[in-house]
Amino acid sequence: MATPKRQLQAPRAWQRMLSGRRLDLLDPSPLDIEIEDIAHGLARVARWNGQTKGDHAFSVAQHCVLVTALVGQFDAGLDRQWRLAALLHDAPEYVIGDMISPFKAALGLDYKAFEHRLSAAIHLRFGLPAELPVRIEKLIKRADRASAFFEATRLAGFEDFEAAKFFGRPRGLDGDMLRKLDLTPQPPNTAARHFLRKFQQLQ
Repeated sequence: MATPKRQLQAPRAWQRMLSGRRLDLLDPSPLDIEIEDIAHGLARVARWNGQTKGDHAFSVAQHCVLVTALVGQFDAGLDRQWRLAALLHDAPEYVIGDMISPFKAALGLDYKAFEHRLSAAIHLRFGLPAELPVRIEKLIKRADRASAFFEATRLAGFEDFEAAKFFGRPRGLDGDMLRKLDLTPQPPNTAARHFLRKFQQLQ
């Protein structure tokens, strides 16, 4: 008895983007990645699973812009390409969403491998090495954790001591920077515009 044709077809593994690109999620090509799609997607992905104060979600796009500002504070002489890497550090989430760390741990290594392939394709698309230097990875992670601390205490209901326990207390930031730190959640279109503006500045 012949197997029905629909059973022989592999499940669809690509996503159509608003740009018209079709991104293969299992084997992503840098040629199918557009910054406008990334900005649009990240501006609509909520940090903290949406459990934040404000009229809008605090988006991954806003988080990425904040991390870019923080790496510049930690290393004022940082080359522009590494600031761009900071802006794109969570770019895979325009496809896979922002999963909280405990859930990522539960999913295990397969998820991390998937995320890594997509991140490498994004890096190559925008002229970055697929694998960042260890020093840059550590610097971005430091800024990422600092951003998480501020988001946790100002938006997500964490007590100061609790955020310090999970993310560490940020060091090396001057008072003027802390006073100017704006974590007001933005409407998606505004967050996308700010993300694209920062990208254009770093190109």
